[in-house]
Amino acid sequence: MSESEDMVGSITAEGLTALKADIEEMEGPGREQISERLKVARAMGDLKENAEYHIAKEDQAHLETRIQRARERLRDAVVVEVDQASDETFSFGRTAVIADSDGNEHTWTLVGSTEASLAEGRLSAESPVGQALRNRSVGHEVEVNTPRGTRKFTISRLA
Repeated sequence: MSESEDMVGSITAEGLTALKADIEEMEGPGREQISERLKVARAMGDLKENAEYHIAKEDQAHLETRIQRARERLRDAVVVEVDQASDETFSFGRTAVIADSDGNEHTWTLVGSTEASLAEGRLSAESPVGQALRNRSVGHEVEVNTPRGTRKFTISRLA
């Protein structure tokens, strides 16, 4: 099994908590909201030509698909414990300040793909950049082929 395959299903404890909260939100208030929309749309009459009803049914199907996928992620989730003290590398669950070849600094936490959000500072350990930086020490420089060309990233410090 490759190192990349080891990360599939990996999630931090915080990510697991957020996933459970997301499922709870979708199964509770999310379903209730769709149910209410369907009830209002049914009251409008002829369902064949009722756009509100059809839109609500589509939204219901999308919500149920999202719930099913989230439940599958929860079932397959493997919580990876983060030992901040014993490791001096940018490993799963750790946060580091990364300098890029454009002179920008990014503070990223290495997480599973289902938790990833660069806008929120969470870098997927399965992404090309995440794979290149994972388990590297402070000062280590990597080159990564990206859609914007080859870029260099250096681990400035662990946070």
